[in-house]
Amino acid sequence: MSLVIPEKFQHILQVLNNNTDEQHNIALAITAIKGVGQRFAHVMLRKADIDLPKRAGELTEEDVEGVITTMQNPHQYMIPDWFFNVKDGKHSQVLANGLDNKFHENLEQMKTIWAHRGLCHFWGLCVRGQHTKTTGHHGCTMHVSKKKQICGPCLLINSLYNFFQMDKELEKTCL
Repeated sequence: MSLVIPEKFQHILQVLNNNTDEQHNIALAITAIKGVGQRFAHVMLRKADIDLPKRAGELTEEDVEGVITTMQNPHQYMIPDWFFNVKDGKHSQVLANGLDNKFHENLEQMKTIWAHRGLCHFWGLCVRGQHTKTTGHHGCTMHVSKKKQICGPCLLINSLYNFFQMDKELEKTCL
């Protein structure tokens, strides 16, 4: 079975500064954008009147513009509030770079008010209440380091030196 490529097939479809896979259907291809899941993609495409089994490379420029406007202004297309990914005070859908910015703003706010979660992020510890006694050791080592091995003659000299030091301390205490 061969794959028939239509005449006006876009091999690279760029939506919100993300290259999407043109071979997949449009609902799956749009999920490559950060902040867009499968459920939001399906609802958004239905509101934009785009055929769901259509491949991403088959979209016209008008369809792509319709998808972008639907993603950026979901309130105008009557998408319910519980569908959005940011629910602080006002409901909104944050996408791509805005999602990263929102995440870093929230972390910085938690650090400045000294919230436990913000401090754990700052220190690099587990944030969600996991046990940390034996797991999650990354970065510096937590175990006792091995004692350096000393060669034979140096070992003899060190032990004699320690012996005489202890002997001098005993003489001072006895006097």
